[in-house]
Amino acid sequence: MSETAVASKDALGTGRRKTSVARVRIRAGSGKITLNSRPLEEYFPLVKDRNDVLVSLEKAGKRNEVDVIIRVNGGGSTGQAGACKLGIARALMIYDTETSPVLRENHLLTRDGRMKERKKYGLRGARRGTQFSKR
Repeated sequence: MSETAVASKDALGTGRRKTSVARVRIRAGSGKITLNSRPLEEYFPLVKDRNDVLVSLEKAGKRNEVDVIIRVNGGGSTGQAGACKLGIARALMIYDTETSPVLRENHLLTRDGRMKERKKYGLRGARRGTQFSKR
């Protein structure tokens, strides 16, 4: 893909984790990251969540080359950060196909399928039964 074609196009990616869904848009820019119209530092006050969002950009070497716009909803902060990570990785792969091997070897294109197990009838939780009473 030529440089002018990349500059005029936006790359889209969807990331999911637990119950969170992140819709990511990447375009050529200066490294600005916006989540739900708020800056990254304001949206994710915890450093571990911020690092989770940035890991795809850092590994691909595109941290200061692209602007990232993310719409994320559902779940908690950890799930949302994981969804953003996967969405950014998928969008980066579309934006620049040469980043694909680096993202794949760092396991950034793999969806984390772990979800909360549903509660079953007759039990107090997913697996916890009622307390046994001898008398």
